[in-house]
Amino acid sequence: MSWQAYVDDHLMCEIEGNYLSAAAIIGHDGSVWAQSSSFPQFKPEEIAAIMTDFAAPGSLAPIGLHFGGTKYMVIQGEPGAVIRGKKGPGGVTVKMTSQALIIGIYDEPMTPGQCNMIVEKLGDYLIEQGL
Repeated sequence: MSWQAYVDDHLMCEIEGNYLSAAAIIGHDGSVWAQSSSFPQFKPEEIAAIMTDFAAPGSLAPIGLHFGGTKYMVIQGEPGAVIRGKKGPGGVTVKMTSQALIIGIYDEPMTPGQCNMIVEKLGDYLIEQGL
């Protein structure tokens, strides 16, 4: 299966009538493996800061998670595995696998839990596959 198919079929999928606003699979080095057409342009330093937080959990909490020019307040996640951010009625979930970051961005009416479920389910599957 192509990386784009993972984004199209497993991230931008319907869950209880709702969809992510945008999604992507990005390598640890910041290279885009696949993304939805709505995925925001991001800066390499934003990916670097996310990778730093996975290595040293809590480093983003005081400054926020910046992604695609948007600042998200960091909320509870799983140290070294998942970072979750919130901004107004929307937010972002980032799941780390051994080679990539699975990123889902959502807005109402999707709930944070629905976004987490979609992103983390694919991330867990890719981890099981050694990716």
